[in-house]
Amino acid sequence: MTVRWTVVDTPIGPLSCAVDDLGLCALQFGKLDVVVDADRRLDAVAGQLHAYFAGELVEFTLPVSVRRGSDFERAVWAQLSRIPYGETLTYGEVARAIGEPDAARAVGVACNRNPVAVVVPCHRVVGAGGKLVGFGGGLPRKRQLLELEARVRMEHDWLA
Repeated sequence: MTVRWTVVDTPIGPLSCAVDDLGLCALQFGKLDVVVDADRRLDAVAGQLHAYFAGELVEFTLPVSVRRGSDFERAVWAQLSRIPYGETLTYGEVARAIGEPDAARAVGVACNRNPVAVVVPCHRVVGAGGKLVGFGGGLPRKRQLLELEARVRMEHDWLA
């Protein structure tokens, strides 16, 4: 299977993105040393990321192709995709939602292993009491993502 890469400049820094024959398969923080390819699927990834950061997109519609991860990690990632835009859940709430109420720490590990951060929104998971903890991209990026979504959601709610 062919994997193609691009780097998308965003307000939280460059994001290195890859697609395979089935969809988005990697999104990593920073500019990786990769050959940037031309591909309409990569154009779609870049377009949706730009729209998200502009506050124009609240739900990604990109096909995701994740071929790795344990059953537990896949369950966590599926649950993350259900967290509404502009909302958060705690690690414990995610653990309970997937039927593993004692697995809050393991949820944190699964979030850290999320191969397509931002699109599968691990930044929407916070510590107990809403505390801003843990994020593979760093807490400043997590804060920026949550602030963006809170602002856009508030603007939408006020104008609706």
